[in-house]
Amino acid sequence: MINLKDLKYLVAIADTGHFGKAAQRCFVSQPTLSAQLKKLEQYLGVQLVERQPNNIKLTQVGAQVVARSRHMLQEGEEILELARASADPLTGKLRIALIPTIGPYLLPRITQKIRKALPKMGLMLYEHQTDALLKRLLEGELDLGILALPVPDDGLRTRVLYEENFLLAVPDEHPLAKRSRIKVEDLQDQTVLLLEDGHCLRDHALEVCSRVEIREAENFRATSLETLRQMVVAGLGVTLLPQLAVAPPFGSQRGLTTLKFANPQPRRTVGAIWRKSTTRAAAIDAVCDVIERTMQ
Repeated sequence: MINLKDLKYLVAIADTGHFGKAAQRCFVSQPTLSAQLKKLEQYLGVQLVERQPNNIKLTQVGAQVVARSRHMLQEGEEILELARASADPLTGKLRIALIPTIGPYLLPRITQKIRKALPKMGLMLYEHQTDALLKRLLEGELDLGILALPVPDDGLRTRVLYEENFLLAVPDEHPLAKRSRIKVEDLQDQTVLLLEDGHCLRDHALEVCSRVEIREAENFRATSLETLRQMVVAGLGVTLLPQLAVAPPFGSQRGLTTLKFANPQPRRTVGAIWRKSTTRAAAIDAVCDVIERTMQ
């Protein structure tokens, strides 16, 4: 019979492209992993991996077996979680990923409160951009995602947690810095600094600015909000920041002024997302309840 552990070895080889790294990931020796893979190939009667010096790749049938193996491993993990949850649904580890424009600002507010409210639950925290987060969620590597909504949610459930406004960040000496409130129209012909492709906040910023003509900095796209913040201070342009990113202790940046927009203020919706088939629904609901209460 096929052993789930052997399928785990195969998936690790597919993910790492390297026998040594796959063995480290699975906490076994490389000879053990190689031997088990060979036994799996013999049992199936097909070659799953092409072995070449410094070049490990899946065969065509190997790629198909890996795709099915991921689902089998996910189901196996969910069987274990179902058994654990039947005893106490609010115990065990919960794997949570947040997108980079939310995680650094939300986690300091909620982590201790979750630990206090759910003392038997261990949080495993990760940071991924939206597409990678959704992929890992569907593949069973994560239990819960915290991100900006809406997103494609086939096979997934979502829950709104809170909304936050966007503010405009400008250098202290910028002509707009003296305003008490600004309008989107004030961004006309401004040089706007944006995050690189893959960050949903980039799309949100472009949507906010869609009513006016802006100049995007052609030679610069940031990888983080903190880099954007420093580039604004350096006088290279203006940018949009979510409300949590300018709240204490993050808002006190020398040389930077943040301005509120006049109503209706541009904003984003932050929510939770998880698989419909999850066995951790009670734990997810409990974590989401804590976040909702904290952000009210």
